[in-house]
Amino acid sequence: MIDRGSIRAGSPAVEVVLDAVAAGIDAARPGTVLRDAVGVKDGGLTVGNAAYDLAAYDEVLFLGGGNAAGRVASHLPERLGPARSGGVVVTDDPVPVDGVDVVEGTHPVPSEPNREGTRRLLERARAADGDTLVVVAVTGGGSALLAAPVEGVTLADLRELTDVLVRSGAPIDRINAVRKHVSAVKGGRLARALTPATTVGVVFSDVTADDPSVVGSGPISPDPTSYDDALTVLSEYDVDAPESVTQHLERGAAGEVAETPAADDPAFDDVSVHVLANNATAVGAAREACADRGFEPLVLSSSVRGASQAAAVTHVAVAEEVRRRGDPVEPPAAILSGGETTVAVGKSGGTGGPNQEFALRAAVDLPARTVCCAVDTDGRDGPTDAAGAVVDPDTVDDRRSAREALAAHDVHGYLEERGALVRTGTTGTNVNDLRVLLVPE
Repeated sequence: MIDRGSIRAGSPAVEVVLDAVAAGIDAARPGTVLRDAVGVKDGGLTVGNAAYDLAAYDEVLFLGGGNAAGRVASHLPERLGPARSGGVVVTDDPVPVDGVDVVEGTHPVPSEPNREGTRRLLERARAADGDTLVVVAVTGGGSALLAAPVEGVTLADLRELTDVLVRSGAPIDRINAVRKHVSAVKGGRLARALTPATTVGVVFSDVTADDPSVVGSGPISPDPTSYDDALTVLSEYDVDAPESVTQHLERGAAGEVAETPAADDPAFDDVSVHVLANNATAVGAAREACADRGFEPLVLSSSVRGASQAAAVTHVAVAEEVRRRGDPVEPPAAILSGGETTVAVGKSGGTGGPNQEFALRAAVDLPARTVCCAVDTDGRDGPTDAAGAVVDPDTVDDRRSAREALAAHDVHGYLEERGALVRTGTTGTNVNDLRVLLVPE
């Protein structure tokens, strides 16, 4: 999975940290997760602790959107056997699935295939009736891949909005508050389209709080945000949104456009949502891999957020404490965390991503012989072909250039020149970021 040939050879700890990251990603893959969480036995579908009698429905429909939705489609529908009746999935990692229309879209910026695939998905959703059981896969990346802009907002406007929101440095829940309110599918609107069918959501969470209303912008979950909230995000993060977007949000705030459905909306009467995998899934597997190699694991959190560089400084400080005082664990130790940090690229035009920036900032101050790896579990860190980076104190051979790259949020080239980029290709999952910092004896 990890292309190790392009990574600069270093200490044995480099191989350990890469093995741990690979274990974390593997644990969050749909095949692994669904094997334990979903089953079909004696005519019943079980998802987590819930059970559904397949004999009670005339058809079973499969819908989905997100980075991992294609892989879920390749594992889940086959378990339903003859009971299933096809479906539509929009993903950037397509896998052929008999009877399911798998549409290859783009991420993180939506394109025409995204919109066309989402149109087909909505058509199937609206055709469902009370005798239909609908299984909906919602995974990270769904916000971009399920692209159905409201009337008056063009695809070009949606692309521009996506770009400026991602570059704003706003956290994902704030970004998605805006995207929900310019979409015909997000913010619970897919659930409304599916009424009166019975809907079962299987979620692979890529957000820190595992809130289904944020994952993929919550297409089948109640929306706690409003048009006013969306306008506040644009103001608070100085987002220069397309005029059509601003006008639509202002009309919504004025009550001229219907609000997204809230928790008391009857659209959710027959909807159940199950979070099957999250960041803790990946962190836990990486933790076990480190322990197996003799490193005492210390999990800081699976919900780290905020600015990437600030988070990196904090992680290095913990490593320093471990090295100097053996507190809170003694070396050899593995410091692990997950979550989603952000980079406010703005209009600087820099190239890189939150994990690459985290890694380089950590490398500037890493204690001797330590190794740090930070990746996005979907295999793409920002708008680059790298999942993240692996660094040690020798990665920074020019501190001035490193600090200039960090200040410009333009770290990709610096890391690539030093053989520090980690490339995995598309991983088939997305449960947010994973970081492992090793402190050998």
